[in-house]
Amino acid sequence: MEPSIFKFIFKYSRRQQILLVLVTAASFPFLYLSLDLPRIIINDAIGGTEFPRQFLGYQVEQIPYLMVLCSFFLGLVFINGGFKYFVNVYRGVVSEGMLRRLRHQLFSRVLRFPLPRFRKQSEGEIVSMITAEAEPLGGFIGDSIALPAFQGGTLLTILVFIALQEPVLGAAAIVLYPLQAYLIPKLQRKVNALGKERVVQVRKVSQRIGEVVTSIQEVHAHDTSRLELADFSARMGNIYGIRLKIYRLKFFIKFLNNFLDKLTPFFFFSIGGYLVIKGQLTFGALVAVLAAYKDISDPWKELLKYYQTKEDARIKYELLVENFGPPGMLDESMQTDEPEPMPTLSGELVATNLDLREEDEGDSGFASGVTFRFDTGQRVALLGKGDSGKKRLASLLAGVEKPLGGSVHIGDIALTESPETVTGRQIAYVGQEPKLRSGNLRDNLFYALKHRPLLAAKYEGEAEQQFMVRMAEAAAAGDSQHDINADWIDYAAAGVTGPNELNDRAIDVLSMVDMDEDVYQLGLKGTIDPDEQPELAAQILQARNALRDRIGDPDVAPLVELFDRNRYNSSMTIAENLLFGTPCDDRFQIENLSVNDYVRKVLEDTGLMPQFIEIGRKLAAVMVDLFADVEPGSELFAQYSFIQADDLPTFQNMLTRIEGVASAQLTPEDRNMLLSLPFKLIPSRHRLGLVDARMQVRLLAARHAFAEGLGEHKGAIEFFDPERYSPAISIQDNILFGRLVYGRPRAASTMGTLIGEIAEKLGLRRTVIQVGLDHQVGIAGSRLSPVQRQKLAIARAVLKRPDLLVIDEATAAMDGATQAKIMEALFREFRDRGLIWVLHRASLGREFDHTLVLDGGKVVEQGRFTDLDKPNTVLKELVLAG
Repeated sequence: MEPSIFKFIFKYSRRQQILLVLVTAASFPFLYLSLDLPRIIINDAIGGTEFPRQFLGYQVEQIPYLMVLCSFFLGLVFINGGFKYFVNVYRGVVSEGMLRRLRHQLFSRVLRFPLPRFRKQSEGEIVSMITAEAEPLGGFIGDSIALPAFQGGTLLTILVFIALQEPVLGAAAIVLYPLQAYLIPKLQRKVNALGKERVVQVRKVSQRIGEVVTSIQEVHAHDTSRLELADFSARMGNIYGIRLKIYRLKFFIKFLNNFLDKLTPFFFFSIGGYLVIKGQLTFGALVAVLAAYKDISDPWKELLKYYQTKEDARIKYELLVENFGPPGMLDESMQTDEPEPMPTLSGELVATNLDLREEDEGDSGFASGVTFRFDTGQRVALLGKGDSGKKRLASLLAGVEKPLGGSVHIGDIALTESPETVTGRQIAYVGQEPKLRSGNLRDNLFYALKHRPLLAAKYEGEAEQQFMVRMAEAAAAGDSQHDINADWIDYAAAGVTGPNELNDRAIDVLSMVDMDEDVYQLGLKGTIDPDEQPELAAQILQARNALRDRIGDPDVAPLVELFDRNRYNSSMTIAENLLFGTPCDDRFQIENLSVNDYVRKVLEDTGLMPQFIEIGRKLAAVMVDLFADVEPGSELFAQYSFIQADDLPTFQNMLTRIEGVASAQLTPEDRNMLLSLPFKLIPSRHRLGLVDARMQVRLLAARHAFAEGLGEHKGAIEFFDPERYSPAISIQDNILFGRLVYGRPRAASTMGTLIGEIAEKLGLRRTVIQVGLDHQVGIAGSRLSPVQRQKLAIARAVLKRPDLLVIDEATAAMDGATQAKIMEALFREFRDRGLIWVLHRASLGREFDHTLVLDGGKVVEQGRFTDLDKPNTVLKELVLAG
């Protein structure tokens, strides 16, 4: 990055800045004319007496002459406005383009930061610097040259005009400027210093907030919320104190400017009035001077404001340069150079004089000359205690980090000097805490295959024109010109030829890491569009029919209640029974049914409204009685209560108020509250005896009435139809086409097994897994368990078929059987390729061909596990320690 903001501006926007200055200079003659024209209008057109007179080759009378001059004045206003419009818009374009370039440079540098930097600087600080702190720099860049040129030129033009009218008034206009020019910058420097301190404090607050958010579970677990609030308050107090000092200085500067600004008119009125009275200055000239001075304060204020903004921008830019240029940052070529052909990493791995210390770590006790060698065709185990340096060594061998000294070679390839285009494709690394990105499973699984766009996206018509504009803008701003909508997946790297084969390969890899069942279950809970996947929808209907035949078994029949238009389903809510379908929008969501006009009409027409009100009254009484003494945070509310803990007192008060009041006499608000409860009732689950056989018959009649009179709401419900796939419910619910009966412990497992058998028989399982790949993983994979995240990270690494796979305790959180299964599968997959594994249990090293034992950042033992597993060895201590 350029060391100063003005070097950055001149390097990347010199032509645009020159254009702005030229256009600004071209506007000054018109500005001068607009200042002088009022004097001519007052003195000649209004105060003149010699008419008709010659004007532009014509004889004109006084009024036409006045109208022509006023028309010229209006034209000058339009011309000056046009200049301002062009300059302001073009400044905005330059600002946004340069801000885009600046942020691109900052983010590209983040991608080249050495990994230890991220352990010293929080993500909150980095995000804040790229977004919030860079934002005002964009506005300044557009103004950096054009604004002082325009406002300074305007100021100079007005001063020249005033001086030409009367030199004494010209001197009066500028007499106070030297004082302001001396005092304001001096005071502003103090404001700038405080501003710099404020930026540092705000970054620390941002970092602290990020720490609290990421460790919120610890806050709840240890009851430290008051501590965190006190810490936050103290930090806010520091910022408040700095802000207060800034405000005092800032508004003193403003007061001083305003006072000095208003002092000049005193000289104009006194000196100018004296000269007019003495006949040494015309009244029109004085009016023109006063009008011109009225316009002089704006450019002067803008120049002072520009100085303040310039200093603020200078400080912020220097802080950005300081923070985005850490030692050890990768050279840009390490991410762009792409050797042809891509080298294969095989042969002997030789590490020579490796320094395992991190930047700025000082004397950590780690050795600075670690040397060892082994064949990459072997399975290699790295063993040691937590602080032995084994993790640091694994990241160095994977090319994820660079050593402070020494080298690593595989065959003729120097890994420590190889670009990421080699190490990132030919080596895979999986850490103990893998990071996932928001998106679906497929995006995260294929992420390691997306190195560069390989197949351009197709655009037509207007979309193609928009694409060309976007690319031109990206080129002008120095942004990446790779199309994010292109196909980036390197199918050849995965050993496939296209998307279908890649999906099949992905399923095989998921099976390898014991995650195929997890994704299959996620797929069963997913949904599809039958219009886009009609064949899959037809297969699911086949599975539904097959399951219906199996449900005829006496052992299975009591476990599920199938959807039947002519039967009440006691395992569904009253709302679901009434709708007999799934709402497609908010109109018929269960929380809105009590106030839905159409639903209320159906209840009124079928005579159910009084019963619903009474059921609501009884439910409210039961809930208030049962949950009156239950803690508000109890899970019982979520599982069994119809009323939220916060609403319980409201219902209690209402029940007291309406005791003995007939349903017909209730207020609309009370009726709505009571009516909101029955829709949530599930007879087989809640067992309150409020929905008997007679009530079920009446609800079935309401169901039919609801469907028949739906009218304009017809598209708002996706009805249950045994012959159609329902896109509003999951694949599993489409196959089951019913509800599991409450109170049957084995219902879920039995039906899950049956659905699995049918899916396997119909060849649906792999297709359902593909649907599961569309499951959203949440922010940083929060919707997956830690073990699932680890499995997915291993699968992602395996999918790109690296020459060398480095696993750093990535299976530590898994149970022993799962670890053994994954390890065996990876041994088979990498039997002809390199595999390095940092083990959390030393005894697992027996399965490996070669073992490196580390202690204090150096390799203290290496060789076959059986040869090293002897008394008085470090390995033996590790094995005995478990």
